[in-house]
Amino acid sequence: MATPATSAPIGALSFHLSPRSSNAKTGPIPVSTSSAATCPKGDICPFRGNGCYAETGPLALHWRAVTEGSRGMPWADFLAAIAKLPQGQLWRHNQAGDIVDPNTATGRRMLSELVAANRGRRGFTYTHHRRGAAAVTALKAATANGFTVNASCNSETEADAAIAAGCRAVFVVASGDDRVTWKTPDGNRAIVCPAQRFEAMNCATCKLCQARPQNVAIAFRAHGTQRRKVDAVLAAQLVPNG
Repeated sequence: MATPATSAPIGALSFHLSPRSSNAKTGPIPVSTSSAATCPKGDICPFRGNGCYAETGPLALHWRAVTEGSRGMPWADFLAAIAKLPQGQLWRHNQAGDIVDPNTATGRRMLSELVAANRGRRGFTYTHHRRGAAAVTALKAATANGFTVNASCNSETEADAAIAAGCRAVFVVASGDDRVTWKTPDGNRAIVCPAQRFEAMNCATCKLCQARPQNVAIAFRAHGTQRRKVDAVLAAQLVPNG
């Protein structure tokens, strides 16, 4: 599923909440999906149309339905649904899609609204948007207030930069990378996603993407049917976020 070249108006966006994920790696927690237009434009995400796991399989069909508006709900209704989740509930925002660009005033307002709806719950997500100064401030505030936003990075070096800026960081490594835990160039600790290492582990039991020390970065091995494309991107050392 190719994401749109331009962002849709906020009113045209759709947001879907599955009360219980059927994905074995996620575990039985609520997960959301956002319209594809929330994804970064241009070449900010090198995996867009070139290895993104959400662009194939059943998830791609679901994502397309959300993007077209045949599934999902408006933003205000989505916030209300999050606010109705049980206290203490762990949930993942955006199994596909991204937050609205936090470099914009609209994106920062929407993130603040989501943080408020999440209060008392344990939400987490990932963003590939550029990390301008205002965006970094918004990501840090969200994480400090219980909604963890992980900066999606394309290398250890970029993850180090995100951590130095005060963000939580995750990054992608090649599918054949057999490391488990190691030190990044700046001395931060990298840990391969436990759900990729242990059969019985999933997001519901791990929870590291929601709460961990700032100097710990989570590494995701390229996986799925698109992993060879991701491996090629990594081999070419494409790191558009600076």
